[in-house]
Amino acid sequence: QSGCHTASVWDKKAQANIPKLMKFMNDFGVITARDPKGEYHAMTDVIHKVLNDITIDEWAIIIGGDSHTRMSKGVAFGADSGTVALALATGEASMPIPESVKVTFKGAMQQHMDFRDVVHATQLQMLQQFDGENVFQGRIIEVHIGTLLADQAFTFTDWTAEMKAKASICISQDDTLIQSLEIAKNRIQIMIDKGMDNHNQVLQGLINKANKRIEEIKTGIKPALMPDTNAKYYAEVVIDLDIINEPMIADPDVNNVDVSKRYTHDTIRDLTFYGGDKKVDLGFVGSCMVHKDDLKIVSQMLKNIETQTGSVSFKAPLVVAAPTYNIIDELKAEGDWEYLQKYSGFEFSDALPKSAARTEYENIMYLERPGCNLCMGNQEKAAKGDTVMATSTRLFQG
Repeated sequence: QSGCHTASVWDKKAQANIPKLMKFMNDFGVITARDPKGEYHAMTDVIHKVLNDITIDEWAIIIGGDSHTRMSKGVAFGADSGTVALALATGEASMPIPESVKVTFKGAMQQHMDFRDVVHATQLQMLQQFDGENVFQGRIIEVHIGTLLADQAFTFTDWTAEMKAKASICISQDDTLIQSLEIAKNRIQIMIDKGMDNHNQVLQGLINKANKRIEEIKTGIKPALMPDTNAKYYAEVVIDLDIINEPMIADPDVNNVDVSKRYTHDTIRDLTFYGGDKKVDLGFVGSCMVHKDDLKIVSQMLKNIETQTGSVSFKAPLVVAAPTYNIIDELKAEGDWEYLQKYSGFEFSDALPKSAARTEYENIMYLERPGCNLCMGNQEKAAKGDTVMATSTRLFQG
C-alpha cells in the first residue's frame, strides 16, 4: 500500500485518512510505503509499478483491487474489493477464467519508433484484422514479447486494461526473465535497506524466492513459463512491426456519434492525422505506464533542443511525475535527473508538499512527486475542454 492516489496533494483529508490506512495495513502484515512509526522515508510510488517491480515468479496468480493490476511476470486479475479482502483473509479466490487470445509479432521495430507505438498498433491492427470486433474484450491476452525486460513489457501488459482485457500474461525467454528477476531483486533490496521489511521478512522472502527461481531456470529444472503445445485460443493476432512507421496516438474521439466510443482506445491515429496544427494545452509524462527509459528520453530531448536552439522554452505546461522514488534515484545516478531539474520551473518537495490542487498552469515543466498525479485526477486535473497529450493509459475527460 502506498497512497499513490493522494500523492500530489497532501491536504487535510489525506493527512487524516492515509496514515490510518497505512497503520491498519502495516499492523495486518502488509508492506506499506508510509511507515506508521516514521522510521523510513514516506514514499508515494504508483502501486501498480511497485508490484511489477517486486513480482518474482512468472507462474504466480495475482489479484488486486484495481483494473490495472497487470504484471509482466505472472497472470494478474483486477477484482472487486470484496474478492481481494476474502483472498487476503483466506488465501483463496474464486472467479471465472475466460478464454485467451494469443498475440505474436513479425518484422522488426524501426529504430525511430517507441514500444508504446507498438502497443497502440496492437489495438489498431487487431481491430482491422477482426472487422472492428475487439477480440481482447473480457479475455486474457497472452503476449509473446520474450526479449523485453519487465519494465518495458509492463508497458504492454498494463495497457491491456484499456484494451478491455480481463488479464494478460507475458511469455518471456529464459535469459530475459533472469535479467528481469535480477532487477527486481535489486529494487527489493533497496526497500529492505530503507527499513521497509516487516517482522515476517516478506521482502527478504521475495529475494529468496527470486534466487530460487533464477537457479531453477539456469539448471533447466523449471524453465520460463510457456504455453502448452496443444493450447487453444479464442483468436490469434499477429502484429506486423514493419508497417509501424510513425508515432501513434489513442484519440478520445470526442465527436464520435456513438457516445460509447468516446474516451476509449478504439480510435488509434497516426501523428500525421493532425496535420501539425493540433494545439496541445497540457503535456503529462507519468502514471504506471512510464518507466525509467521514458524519463531518460525526456531528458535527452530537452538536451537536444538546447543544443540546437541554445535554450529550452515551453509552449504549454508539461507535468512530469516519475512513478517511483527508485526511478528518481536511478536517474540521479545515471545523470539524467540533473537535466530534468535544470529545465524545470517547479520541483516537488517531500518536506513541503502541496496542500491544494493546482488549478492553473504556467508554460513550464513541473517535476511532480511520484504518484498517480493527473492520471488519477482526484487531485490534479486538466481544465474542461483542454487537449492533453499524456502517457497515461486512460483517456480522461478534463
